[in-house]
Amino acid sequence: MLHLTLLVTYSGVLIALGLWIGRRVKGSSDFFVAGRHLGPGLIFATVLAANIGAGSTVGAAGLGYRDGLSAWWWVGSAGLGSIVLALWVGPRIRRLAARHDLRTVGDFLEWRYGRSVRAVIAVLLWLGTLAILAGQLIALAWVLNVVAGIPKFAGCLIGGAVMTTYFTAGGLLASASVNLVQLVVLLVGFLLALPLTLGAAGGLDGLAVAVTDEGFWNFARGGQSGWIYLAMLGPAFIVSPGLLQKVYGARDDRAVRLGVGANAAALLLFAFVPTLLGMIARALHPDLPNQELALPTLLTENLPPLVGSIGLAALFSAEVSSADAILFMLATSLSQDLYRRFVNPAASDRQVLAVARGAAVGGGALGVMLAIVSPTVIGALSIFYTLLGVSLFVPVVAGLYSRRPGVPDALAAIAAGVVIVVALQLWTAGRGFGVLTPALAGLAGAAVAFAVTAIVRRGQPASSHETGW
Repeated sequence: MLHLTLLVTYSGVLIALGLWIGRRVKGSSDFFVAGRHLGPGLIFATVLAANIGAGSTVGAAGLGYRDGLSAWWWVGSAGLGSIVLALWVGPRIRRLAARHDLRTVGDFLEWRYGRSVRAVIAVLLWLGTLAILAGQLIALAWVLNVVAGIPKFAGCLIGGAVMTTYFTAGGLLASASVNLVQLVVLLVGFLLALPLTLGAAGGLDGLAVAVTDEGFWNFARGGQSGWIYLAMLGPAFIVSPGLLQKVYGARDDRAVRLGVGANAAALLLFAFVPTLLGMIARALHPDLPNQELALPTLLTENLPPLVGSIGLAALFSAEVSSADAILFMLATSLSQDLYRRFVNPAASDRQVLAVARGAAVGGGALGVMLAIVSPTVIGALSIFYTLLGVSLFVPVVAGLYSRRPGVPDALAAIAAGVVIVVALQLWTAGRGFGVLTPALAGLAGAAVAFAVTAIVRRGQPASSHETGW
């Protein structure tokens, strides 16, 4: 009862804080990019809170439960991708966004390539983003199921209501401040839980005795986990629209480098936490029916009630903070990339803001429905990260560092990446061929298609998008 009471109270605090901050939102600039006033501290908090979500807690612990130490690469790959975002991609795209009043990644793609690229990416992101939103809600449902026996469908509805309410009120302005509260709770909860549960398992020596599976202690590759996650996750955390739009809200390049860089360092260290917690759960609860119940089961059954409640609040924070980042992507993509650009170019600032809030509510509802029918967190997230990486990575990075590539090059890269991924997913049931995973093959195919198209077009005159720098 203590666990459930604390989660209900904490949810109420998040909603109240979001509604209070939402009163300060006067226009779409505040909603989309927080007025471009975020300093290093808030950039760090809102980016890290977005990155530590269902996949990096419930999902990563489940991988640790199944595969052991190699599960580090699930979160570690996000940290490695964040280094590239902090030092190279982030500062450069922030300057362009501020100079040209870009508010979404779609704005950048249209400015750099044209309307057709923007439209294609907007549709792909809506499909993929609903999958990652579903992943966050599934994790929330597992927490509520373990704590109070709430059925999965009801847990998805409750989690969706909490994050949709506070995000819809204030967009990035509310999200950044609420994320700071969530991050503090998250870090305190996990820092308390790890040493106590490790002690209950008899320390690292006790773990080694309890679990003797071959590869369980192999850092590079064990079971189905390992460095192969880098191709799927690294690019996604460099060009994720949700993260890039948070970068747009930074006040200067220094805020990007410090805030996103600190986030990268935190992710590289935090990656060990859910991995070890999953391994501990394997030692203490070897017969769980679902690996993704490992973390909530550990927090409820192997910690003192008060500490367990703090840990569950931390877990709840992680899932909700990532879910609001996904709603941010959905809301801005539909309102700015589709509505203002293609449906009603003359829309007022107030109309765009209303559509953004409506899109957040609609996206939240669709995410809840998908979560109810999706079986696992990792399965849902893998769809999103793979689609995001193969469709966006090459066009965004090439568009930042080269003036020559144009619309055909970007469309060729997007088409090749998506087709290769879908074909390998269907042909090999997602396994790929050895180290050539669908994500890696899709990235390679996108890069080759981009390069070949650019070479074929080399003798043609440059378009206005290619010379508009």
